[in-house]
Amino acid sequence: MKAIYNDGEVKEVEDKEEQLHIMRHSAAHIMAQAIKRLFPNAKFAYGPANESGFYYDVDLGDVTLTDEDLAKIEGEMRKIVKENLPIRPSILPRDEAIAFMKERGEDYKVEHIGDLPEDAKISFYTQGEYVDMCVGPHLCYTKALKAFKVMGQSGAYWKNDKNNKMLTRIKGIAFPTQEELDEYLKRLEEAAARDHRKIGKEMQLFMTDNLVGRGLPMFLPKGYVVWQELENYIKAKERDRGYLHVMTPCVGTVGLYRVSGHWEHYKENMFPAMEVEGEQFVLRPMNCPHHMMIYANQKRSYRDLPLRIGEIAHDFRFEASGTLKGIERGRHFCQNDAHLFVTPEQIKDEVGKVVDLIFEVYKDFGIDKYRCVLSLRDPADKVKYHQDDAMWEKAENALRQVLDQLGIDYTEEIGEAAFYGPKLDVNVVPAVGAEYTLSTCQLDFCLPAKFDLKYTDADGKEKTPVVIHRAILGSLDRFMAYLIEETKGKFPVWLAPVQAKVLLVSEKCAEYGNKVYETLKAAGVRAELDDRNEKIGYKIREAQAVDRVPYMLVLGEKEAAEGTVAVRLRDTAQTENMTLDAFVAKITKEIKEKTL
Repeated sequence: MKAIYNDGEVKEVEDKEEQLHIMRHSAAHIMAQAIKRLFPNAKFAYGPANESGFYYDVDLGDVTLTDEDLAKIEGEMRKIVKENLPIRPSILPRDEAIAFMKERGEDYKVEHIGDLPEDAKISFYTQGEYVDMCVGPHLCYTKALKAFKVMGQSGAYWKNDKNNKMLTRIKGIAFPTQEELDEYLKRLEEAAARDHRKIGKEMQLFMTDNLVGRGLPMFLPKGYVVWQELENYIKAKERDRGYLHVMTPCVGTVGLYRVSGHWEHYKENMFPAMEVEGEQFVLRPMNCPHHMMIYANQKRSYRDLPLRIGEIAHDFRFEASGTLKGIERGRHFCQNDAHLFVTPEQIKDEVGKVVDLIFEVYKDFGIDKYRCVLSLRDPADKVKYHQDDAMWEKAENALRQVLDQLGIDYTEEIGEAAFYGPKLDVNVVPAVGAEYTLSTCQLDFCLPAKFDLKYTDADGKEKTPVVIHRAILGSLDRFMAYLIEETKGKFPVWLAPVQAKVLLVSEKCAEYGNKVYETLKAAGVRAELDDRNEKIGYKIREAQAVDRVPYMLVLGEKEAAEGTVAVRLRDTAQTENMTLDAFVAKITKEIKEKTL
């Protein structure tokens, strides 16, 4: 692909990523030209290419864009592409560039130039009547843009500062070929079909309301069933491995977080402090300080270690509103958290057990696409990380050595560690979208020293324990969101909020339907009885497509007379007749064995 640079030189670009960036950057300019033709008073801010495509932040005055307007912008872009306008660069001194932009009424560009050095040379690109300030490079002709689409709009503050004016961000996507664009749009459709927010609403699993607060989801009865099943599942696993579960408050004093270092390194992600009776409290963003205090509550011997403290803990973080996403990312969530207090000699064995538990859980849920990452600090970052080079070298080398000895296949990433120590992140690869961290195991020499934690060794000497922070399910909320999107809401039987639904063909079999329903309940099956005066086809479709119930028991006069049930699975149109006792034995076995 040929591209033109701001010095006028045309070069052949071979790198695929650079080609895509140039194409999308040029698409942003073509979109801006289309916007200017349709809305002559529009003023432009920033219009970059990014991993998601491209966008332009625009001040449209009092104009509010509709979907029809977005379609018109895309249509005008296609006209500009067809016109095959040459894209040509030019350079002006800073003062001339400011005058040029003022003349065109581009106030945001003028302000942007004002942020640049006095001796800066400002480059521009012209296509037809449209001129834009840009460093380039760009396509040589508008016709070189082959496949694109305007995707939507949102709000964006000028310079990403909430004190500035809110602009309209118009977003688009571009690819080298129509086939690639079509494939991308198909993936978006699949992502929309799997979106846990959509499915959660359909299945009545959870809800949000701005009156309660953004990022503060509320679990409805059916969703809370799933949540509780996950809690019971992981706590049983932990109890089998010697974990002791605790319950600690959702608030702590600012002093607690000053000791831990969170106030210094994590304050921006915390809710503001509340003053009560002259003392400051904050909603906790994590649980380690509380667990440190539990350890410090009594004297410890080496014989007490390892001490494994676990908690399903409510945490609060002030996430930016633009990053909130249902129960996947909220301002309140519940961590499957634990802190293991160990001697240095126990690190390898305990990390190994944590890793084994992670992989066992993944096997139970059929998770087989994941990547292990050793997350290290960035030594150049003097703000994010606790400053102690010797501690970091010791902790990183120790965790790296353990992972090597355990034979864990991992990659290393700089700058992804917690502020107090390195960690193993297990990143899952979802059916749609980018990978993200689900489970973590962190090695910490920092907080035990900050809290002056001690144990007495075999020689009667006081030593400082090492702490392993670990979360297997991560947060129950995010894990549930992951499962919803992976299964499209079709949970395995043991996890489904409703495991079987009794559907009556007519009121003539109501007595038998109640008997079946009560029998299922008595066997511990989460069942519902649908005795509404609706057609059976409607009941089946609702149970299958909306409620996503694993088993539907269709009962008519024949089943009532024979004492049988017509069993229908959610993913088929076929039914299988069996005795009620046989079905109860089948479903209870699946629930007990947690069959996938």
